[in-house]
Amino acid sequence: MQKGKKIWMDGKLVDWDDANVHILTHTLHYGMGVFEGIRCYICGDGRSAVFRLDEHIDRLYDSAHIVQIDIPFSKDEIKGAVFETLKANELREGYIRPIVYLGAGSMGLFPKENKVMVSIAAWEWGAYLGEEGIKNGIRVKVSSFTRHHVNVGMTKAKVVGNYVNSILAKREVVKAGYDEAIMLDTEGYISEGSGENIFIVKEGVLKTTPLTSILNGITRNSVIRLAQANGYEIQEERFTRDELYTADEAFFTGTAAEITPIREVDDRKIGDGKLGPVTKTIQDIFFKVVKGDGSAYKDWLAYI
Repeated sequence: MQKGKKIWMDGKLVDWDDANVHILTHTLHYGMGVFEGIRCYICGDGRSAVFRLDEHIDRLYDSAHIVQIDIPFSKDEIKGAVFETLKANELREGYIRPIVYLGAGSMGLFPKENKVMVSIAAWEWGAYLGEEGIKNGIRVKVSSFTRHHVNVGMTKAKVVGNYVNSILAKREVVKAGYDEAIMLDTEGYISEGSGENIFIVKEGVLKTTPLTSILNGITRNSVIRLAQANGYEIQEERFTRDELYTADEAFFTGTAAEITPIREVDDRKIGDGKLGPVTKTIQDIFFKVVKGDGSAYKDWLAYI
């Protein structure tokens, strides 16, 4: 990570190195907090725009509502703070991380009067799974760690502690020589990556895991809408490992991962083992839209 200049903390910009919390911060010990990952892009006209900011902030508040945290700022204040943070760090393009967490106070599993705190950081961050991965695809392995059950981890909330599950899966497969993990749901169907949603392509039809047990990805939603608008059939239904193995193409979606093709799963080549034509088309459409070249989707861009 490239160090920035300022981080927004509870209404004030703080020097990057001074953006600290107390060692007894409740979220540090128990994982009760929520966060978002958002991207800002330089557009074709030279301006910078945050991609689908409204939807990301809505999801942040939904996540907080699910875990019964009341955010002490309005949505408009948080959106304004995102812009303020980008400007303070002189970032025209980058990644934005708002986090809502419980501060120091009472310990134990029932925080009583711990202050709800909000911070926003932003930094330069290229392709999460590598520029080479974006172009040529990545090698993936199905993890031995199962994705959360819908009544265990609150799968519709982007909760800090939920991601221990993702870290375990990612560490496992990277140690084995792969780039990313695929996780199964509690019934053995394909769920998602450690931090991405997944699509497969078969005979021109795109299929993606339904929202039953996965996070409602904003990039996932964008791809569905863009694909449908460009004549592709989308099926939101569960699918198995062997259906993934025999797909013509597969790719991950996510704010960090953007559109990353999967060339191999469990040592089995997917399709031709490279970026496929449908994935390439979706990539091209997506990157045009996030950079402002898509008049039908101007409402997805919040210009700085």
